[in-house]
Amino acid sequence: MPLPHLPPRQPDSHKGDFGHALLIGGSQGMAGSISLSGMACLRSGAGLVTVATADVCQPTVAGFEPSLMTVPLPSDFKGRIAAAALPELKTQSAAATAVACGPGLGRSDELTALVATLYRDLPQPLVVDADGLNALSKQPAALAHHAGPRIFTPHPGEFARLSGRNNLTREQQCAKAAELAGQWNVVIVLKGHRTFITDGQQQAINHTGNPGMATAGTGDVLTGIVTGMLCQGLPPFEAAQLAVHLHGLAGDLAAEAMGQASLIASDLLHYLPKAILRK
Repeated sequence: MPLPHLPPRQPDSHKGDFGHALLIGGSQGMAGSISLSGMACLRSGAGLVTVATADVCQPTVAGFEPSLMTVPLPSDFKGRIAAAALPELKTQSAAATAVACGPGLGRSDELTALVATLYRDLPQPLVVDADGLNALSKQPAALAHHAGPRIFTPHPGEFARLSGRNNLTREQQCAKAAELAGQWNVVIVLKGHRTFITDGQQQAINHTGNPGMATAGTGDVLTGIVTGMLCQGLPPFEAAQLAVHLHGLAGDLAAEAMGQASLIASDLLHYLPKAILRK
């Protein structure tokens, strides 16, 4: 399947033409995850990026990149986003072109309910990753009921929890992903060697990326890239397909420069512009 393209930028463009991303995540001790997502979203071309995170880690997130806007949310006694954050999240999401949820979120009963509400109610495209997926896996009956486009980006362990199926071969995982994507009306990005993208009708297999990307935080970068593609007007399947390709290509360029063993997630941010130019 040919790769999609971002629409060309007009000479009189302004930041509002390239969307406003809202990224929800982070908790005490895990501020880096959502920060990587936010910076990747900026580098992918989103016009505006807001990170909504637990109040205890908001200063840390804001310190990663001055181009990010940040919103502090009420937190619980363990520094995780609390249920009381829902009204502010609804206010923030009203201005968003696309939303992502999950990196660094942590797990709690309040977060399980919060993620379920956002998943059900938000009309915007929503990218769900990491602990956002773990929250949804606790309520599989609700996965077919949502108000807008949805993209899941699970690694094999998260997919096993979502699907309720362990010990599947890669071929079986891909077949199950296509089945569930059609059943739930979502796009599933099944991460791993030769990442598989499907909406139940279309499917694509990615051919970029390398083993050096098997390191903490690279999935958070992918979440940001997918959200950035959505902000610029690509439909969900095409946004996921292009994001996965660029993510892997950035990893390949980084590995060429510094080797696979030394590669870390933030290296992808430095090589993403070159990947976009080369694509």
